[in-house]
Amino acid sequence: MSATKTYTGSCHCGAVRYEADMDLSGPAITCNCSMCSRMGSVLAFVPQTQFRLLSGEDVLTDYQFNKKVVHHLFCSKCGIRSFARGAMPDGTPIAAVNLRCVDGVDVSTLQTHHYDGKNM
Repeated sequence: MSATKTYTGSCHCGAVRYEADMDLSGPAITCNCSMCSRMGSVLAFVPQTQFRLLSGEDVLTDYQFNKKVVHHLFCSKCGIRSFARGAMPDGTPIAAVNLRCVDGVDVSTLQTHHYDGKNM
């Protein structure tokens, strides 16, 4: 039985708003790469078809590092990185949703899985 629900989220100032169809019953991802460890992100990955940017495309700034395959997008007004865009190894487009930016989600209640991005 799928626990997929539609969640809404945003940056701090609200210029960037989105919704995503996600199942948060499984583990969310924490990572120790140079970016995630500094940002404190707790991530859920969803197919791009399950992510809808409602507003803010015009205020997003793209940052890429390392292999430059993930678009780390942040609001140019408040600086918050509420989601990123990338692709699975098979090329399927995905969104990495920062669950700390999702309305009504208490990340302390989520099961998490640690990803060792620092050593990849």
